[in-house]
Amino acid sequence: MLNNNEDSNNTASQKNNSQTRMGKMMSIEWLGQTIASGSWIVSVFVYGLTSTGDYLQLVAASSWMLSNIASVISIK
Repeated sequence: MLNNNEDSNNTASQKNNSQTRMGKMMSIEWLGQTIASGSWIVSVFVYGLTSTGDYLQLVAASSWMLSNIASVISIK
């Protein structure tokens, strides 16, 4: 029983490791997060950078976008 469970865990991790960059970019999760972070960045500029909070919003949105991009670049 224990060996079967370990085998299924290994198979699942192998499938995750074999994900391609294009496959990641076409996933609903990645697309949704990238569109959301991009929209957030655009909205900061549309409403203007007038206070410290606006700059913090821009940093947060940009960090989210960079995280999404890094998740694709890190796939080997």
